[in-house]
Amino acid sequence: MHGFGLMLCLSVGAMAGKYSREVNEQKPPLDGKDPVEFRIAKLNQVWEKALRVQMSPVRQAELHSDLKIQEKDELQWKKMKAEGLDENGEREAKLRRNFNIILAKYGMDGKKDNRALESNNLKDHDAVESSLFDDPRLDKLWNKVITSGKFSEEELQSLRREFLHHKDKIHEYNIVMDTITRTEEIQKNVISPLEGDGKDHVLHQKHADLKQRMRDLNHGFERLRRISNEGYSQESEFREPRVVELWEMAKKANLTEDELESLKEELRHFETKVEKHQHYQEQLELSHQKLQHVEALGDKDHIMRNKEKYISLAEKTREMGYKMKKHLQDLNNKISRNGLQHNEL
Repeated sequence: MHGFGLMLCLSVGAMAGKYSREVNEQKPPLDGKDPVEFRIAKLNQVWEKALRVQMSPVRQAELHSDLKIQEKDELQWKKMKAEGLDENGEREAKLRRNFNIILAKYGMDGKKDNRALESNNLKDHDAVESSLFDDPRLDKLWNKVITSGKFSEEELQSLRREFLHHKDKIHEYNIVMDTITRTEEIQKNVISPLEGDGKDHVLHQKHADLKQRMRDLNHGFERLRRISNEGYSQESEFREPRVVELWEMAKKANLTEDELESLKEELRHFETKVEKHQHYQEQLELSHQKLQHVEALGDKDHIMRNKEKYISLAEKTREMGYKMKKHLQDLNNKISRNGLQHNEL
């Protein structure tokens, strides 16, 4: 295994204290060379690796926005730790879990992973649909959908996005389950700084997270089955899968009518943001294809113009991806927090 791969594998299995030392801020270069992309060394290592391997431009942009979210969360955690918060290591364990998900999601955890996610919504629509979702239940349900004749082309595209979103969630569940299993195996053989109640609490949180993900998967599949059988209802407020999930969460969170109405308006804005991001992803893919075509022709001026456009689009897509994911995170926190507050009354 290469040194980089080994380093990432070690970080996957790192214990709490070691993880703390890994979250070291990257020092800015003193020699006038290009500034580093991220303020945390291990995130830069992942990004530099991503630039060296074959990765589609859309997937690379997605990785960049995921790393930016991870950077934001880790720097916030660093401040919390300095203030003496997160004593039981719960936030730290969640950060490590999220980092592991990023590594596995983009095939950078040193494992051969046949489940690696590609840019699903940009794949050839004429691809063989029978095994599109790598899950027998989803594939069977999708075949039922496309042979039913009850969906318009627009509804089929919306439903396909929901199926792909569910596939991604299955993938993430498998990653979390795998990392928890490996961490437990390591903990049997390593003396951890978190002993006693603290260690048990972190383990409990991991299993609670896993159970919640399984509940979400079951609810998500039931929704897909209901739509597949009954079609979209006229009252469907949203079509974007992540927005649908947030709206379902909000309706169960014991919010007042006014709070729900306000949230619905915010979700509409968020859905527009998601659709705009998807449009930029499509434009980035097209720009990359055009650049490859122009490079093959060899006209230097033409290449330069297309390269500038491509670089600009890539930066814009990364930036929009980060803002969209941060907004998603904020909405999740807002709904969860409000739900908890109301449930406690």
